[in-house]
Amino acid sequence: MPVAIITGASRGLGRALAAELAGRGWDLVLDGRNADALRSAAADLERYGPDHAGGAAVRPRVRAVPGDVTAAGHRAELVAAARELGGVDLLVNNASALGAEPLVPLAELPVAGLREALETNVTAPFALVREALPLLRAVGGAVLNVSSDAAVEAYPTWGGYGASKAALDHLSAVLAEEEPGLRVWWVDPGDLRTGLYAAAVPDDADFAARPLPESVVPAFLRLLDEAAPSGRYSAPVLLEAR
Repeated sequence: MPVAIITGASRGLGRALAAELAGRGWDLVLDGRNADALRSAAADLERYGPDHAGGAAVRPRVRAVPGDVTAAGHRAELVAAARELGGVDLLVNNASALGAEPLVPLAELPVAGLREALETNVTAPFALVREALPLLRAVGGAVLNVSSDAAVEAYPTWGGYGASKAALDHLSAVLAEEEPGLRVWWVDPGDLRTGLYAAAVPDDADFAARPLPESVVPAFLRLLDEAAPSGRYSAPVLLEAR
């Protein structure tokens, strides 16, 4: 079965995408900083199979690897776990850091906060791709980097986070040029009802009306199903075009 590494998989979009892939029979290597939450998510996903509504005919193998993606040793553990399952067909860089919670104007953003956003949102995905690249090349796999509209639009208080996602977008574009045998997607999921967004804008009056992460997963699956060419995509636009 195909194998996916998904970072930030204990909740939110990462957890929702993992559930859909498990239902299709994918084997999974899941990352998250909260060990208890990650192991609970992995235990739930391992039940997907013939006895799960809409589940795959074969029960997926799920490996929970708690840790911080900014740590080189942890990234090596993720790739080693995937290698034991058979390789890497899909690498999803979903784990993100805001740099400040709640978000603040650039004049108030600590340098350490910007550094954290860059380390988590740019350096860690870059390093994880490098770690997994031989396995990805071996199967003509895919890299899915979760971006944001803040990478291309100038929103007050989103400067540090947006700058990090803009850098991730550019790295993704260059990777796509340099690795034509891979599919590289950088995807804006839209504003979702997640813990990350609640931490970013805790006083958002529209939070309860924002879509759940599960609602945009079909957009990500469409990229997989159609073997979409490398590029930048918007989940809401992909859903509208279905």
